[in-house]
Amino acid sequence: MKNKYHIAVSVIILSLFFMISCESSLIEKPDSELSNNTFLPYKEGIESVLFAAYAYTANLSEYNDNDRYAIQEMCTDILWQSGGGENGRAIQIIQFTWDASHGYLPRFYDIPYKAINHANIVIENIQNVDADDDYKAVILAEARFLRAINYYYLWDFFGAVPLRKSTEEAIELPRPSEEELHNFIETELVDIANVLPDPGNEVAFGRANKGASTAFLCKFYLNTKQWQKCIDMADKLISMNYYQLFPTYTDMFKVQNDGNKEMIWVRPASSQSTDVGNRFIAVSTPPNFKKDPVSGIEWQSNWQNFASDYRLYDSFVSSFASNDIRKSLILTSYIDTQDKTIQLLGDNYCMSWKYWPDPNANGSDHGNDRVVIRYADILLSKAEALNELNGPAKEVVDLINMVRNRAELEDISLSDFSTKESLRDHILKERGWEFYSEEKRRRDLIRHGKFIEFAHQRGYTNVEKHHQLYPIPQFVMDSNPLLKQNDGY
Repeated sequence: MKNKYHIAVSVIILSLFFMISCESSLIEKPDSELSNNTFLPYKEGIESVLFAAYAYTANLSEYNDNDRYAIQEMCTDILWQSGGGENGRAIQIIQFTWDASHGYLPRFYDIPYKAINHANIVIENIQNVDADDDYKAVILAEARFLRAINYYYLWDFFGAVPLRKSTEEAIELPRPSEEELHNFIETELVDIANVLPDPGNEVAFGRANKGASTAFLCKFYLNTKQWQKCIDMADKLISMNYYQLFPTYTDMFKVQNDGNKEMIWVRPASSQSTDVGNRFIAVSTPPNFKKDPVSGIEWQSNWQNFASDYRLYDSFVSSFASNDIRKSLILTSYIDTQDKTIQLLGDNYCMSWKYWPDPNANGSDHGNDRVVIRYADILLSKAEALNELNGPAKEVVDLINMVRNRAELEDISLSDFSTKESLRDHILKERGWEFYSEEKRRRDLIRHGKFIEFAHQRGYTNVEKHHQLYPIPQFVMDSNPLLKQNDGY
């Protein structure tokens, strides 16, 4: 397995440039020592700007890793929250009472634009670098990849956002049409697909490759309901013969297995760099936890537990088949510091331990990479797209069964599904069981037309169509008179 390529992100106000060290980690270089004339013509200089774009794309600084998890799953049928200073913000997501001033929103608007700005700097300056054409082509492709996926992230949260393709463009821009933004994302990812290195041949794990660009196209087509194009991209990625399902689901997310061949794109985390760790365990462990009675794992003194608790709904936990090994990464009971066994199931208090604790964690910072796209997602995306085009078919259930077999479950049968709708409903359930805690549920529910319906079933009758997008943050609206706020806000 390749060594992980960790991107160090600092808490910042001004844009940062990072310089690569001999250990392949990125270290901050003060802006005052750098200028376009002195560092951009050189590999080290252009790479420092590119790596800053990677760092912003990872967006793990401070609490951003858990905030993304919260904003993508607390508005769904899987996750809720209690306790800690975060509770006031979380309740607004859970109850659909957020507005443009919500505290989660600025970083998911502002930071992607910082990544885009750094990518634009690379794109505009790469031809001036003293390097061969092959090197320039790959760096350019990486920058375009990062720019495209950050616009994809922005679209997922906010819809069509201002499309700034150059540092020379005005800061204040109107919103484009959905079609214009979609065309830009698609064109960028298609154009670079054959320039990026093959998976496994990138300079270091965490750098863009053909697999990542193809996977993002597959997910983009899925979420914009371009079914045949989604299938085509899934087939292209499968035919690379590189990615595969990790043999053991319960071990896949452990830090020692980071970089395994199921992982197509991740947000790199590190326990050794301040504020770029995976803080999942700190919000996903019950108070006074001492030991998991199932695995036997015990709390370590080098770990930290926050007052904020991210909890799973009983209805979701109980929906798993009893023999589904994917459920075993959910804590349904624990032994507390008084050696009492505490039952969590029954009070909506179960917790996900999908990102298994890192033995070498530094307080709240664990080293497990946060998954963005993995191979199982591609298989189930293809299955969904095939069903949407042609209805139930053997190929669809075979793809689903590949994922179920890894969970040690029996096959589903084609005869179990008489309609496209019945198989669609099963695919949504399967995606919930497979991808809980991976920040996919909100978009899955929106795509399946269940986001509003399921919220109403949970008692939130205030939920309307406009809640499928978040509002543009108020500070952005105040600073750009050309912007039009999302409907309903």
